[in-house]
Amino acid sequence: MKTQASPIALAYPAPRRSLQASVRWQNRVVTMGGHAPVRVQSMTNTDTADVIGTAIQVKELALAGSEVVRITVNNDEAAQAVPAIREQLDKMGIDVPLVGDFHYNGHRLLHDHPGCAQALSKYRINPGNVGRGDKHDKQFAQMVEAALKWDKPVRIGVNWGSLDQDLLARLMDENGQRKQPWEARQVMYEALITSAIDSAERAVALGMRPEQVLLSCKVSGVQDLIAVYRELSQRCRYPLHLGLTEAGMGTKGTVASATALSILLQEGIGDTIRVSLTPQPGESRTQEVLIASEILQSLGLRVFVPSVTACPGCGRTTSTKFQELAKQIDDHLRAQMPVWRSRYPGVENLKVAVMGCIVNGPGESKHADIGISLPGTGESPAAPVFVDGEKVATLRGDGIVHEFHQMVEDYIQKRFGTPIHTP
Repeated sequence: MKTQASPIALAYPAPRRSLQASVRWQNRVVTMGGHAPVRVQSMTNTDTADVIGTAIQVKELALAGSEVVRITVNNDEAAQAVPAIREQLDKMGIDVPLVGDFHYNGHRLLHDHPGCAQALSKYRINPGNVGRGDKHDKQFAQMVEAALKWDKPVRIGVNWGSLDQDLLARLMDENGQRKQPWEARQVMYEALITSAIDSAERAVALGMRPEQVLLSCKVSGVQDLIAVYRELSQRCRYPLHLGLTEAGMGTKGTVASATALSILLQEGIGDTIRVSLTPQPGESRTQEVLIASEILQSLGLRVFVPSVTACPGCGRTTSTKFQELAKQIDDHLRAQMPVWRSRYPGVENLKVAVMGCIVNGPGESKHADIGISLPGTGESPAAPVFVDGEKVATLRGDGIVHEFHQMVEDYIQKRFGTPIHTP
């Protein structure tokens, strides 16, 4: 007797278990961890002392979707520039929180430049770069004291390229005493996690609330990142920032970041993310923001921009018209989002299909909010258009691209535009 099949389990990311933290600037508050959405972060690569250049890049990153932007604060000139950068951003209406990235001399810069300490929304502290020996604990405490004075959260960011060497040496010695010593890489994992958690607990002991402390343990290998964060998430409830450090350029960096981050996010690990791409020559810094956003949107964790479904093409689609139209529509939707977010609430949920032949074209178009199935090789020169699952028009001739583009605009206005009520 044939038994009835049980329904296939739906795939959802595991629930996160971290505390909820927040960063703020004036009226802008970005929550992280807990039940808050996974946030996108990025970092400038300008000289922070260049106030205008840095402010412009921060604006570009924020408009691309970065919800928090980190800037390097490495010397007196950079620290002096931070309040002016904040002022320029405020004048431009860009209220994105700024994070100061400190190494080696952060304790002194925060003390000597109170305007910088106040203008930043969060401080990044690297435990491996706050001093060696007797200076380590003192200088770490000075940075925490600055965070307490100005009521700022901190991210304790450990990196295996700048790991606390005293801690690593101690753990290596302990490992040598084991009956069955760990592999060197496992000791490295333990050093990363121990550095992060011990530093967080020290910050709390100095007076910080646990929800004011975020952690990261960045490495450059996919499997290493997965192993470290799985263990880190089991040992603490601090919000976690994910990202491969030095992910690389182009396809390599994109694929590696997407692979590692997606696995962890699906397991409910991670509260903020950054895709640390090395930009291609001439490539915009915003590319890392777009990729991070796409990772979250592909997993169904966030929705940032309307999605455009397009087939990959085959021998049935020797014309490139569907490729050109798909790119035009996608580029246009992304370009308009900074304005449309406020003008058309919910437009980021729009689904558009631009298909190239009759095989999957009509079906995909029906699944989308609005879709078009362009004629493939040898097919009748007609392009049916579907809106909300129903065929509404058939486009022909040289004006297909322009007409469909206008239909998308009209659909957005009709569905997402604010109704005008007349007395």
